[in-house]
Amino acid sequence: MAPTVVLDNEYATLWFRDDAKIVHHKVKKFIHGKTLQDLLTKGYETLKQKGSKKWLSDDALNGALLKEDETWAKSEWFPKVVKAGWKFWAIVLPQQVIGQMNMKRFIDDYAKAGITVNVFSDPDKALAWLTSQQ
Repeated sequence: MAPTVVLDNEYATLWFRDDAKIVHHKVKKFIHGKTLQDLLTKGYETLKQKGSKKWLSDDALNGALLKEDETWAKSEWFPKVVKAGWKFWAIVLPQQVIGQMNMKRFIDDYAKAGITVNVFSDPDKALAWLTSQQ
């Protein structure tokens, strides 16, 4: 079954994979500010509406988050998405080292909060792992 496109613009695409109940985003180029917030908010809304607990983040083409985006994600977005049922996160790290370092802080914080996280370099392997999670 083909994934349903939830959002698509020049910065990112967001899908919902109905067969495995996975929220999946792919960043196409550096994303920040309102555009990033819109992507993550739409993903949260989809996860909540569909009763999903799995999210695949393909951030290979993203860079480091701006401080204000990091603050928003941790204080506004994260508590809502956890309350909505998020449990499993597969992430394809940014190719840039600075972006990788930035995402590793999120990985550590989210894992401490009970999210099962696995890091990949291949989005297909990330999807396979996430699909296998119960």
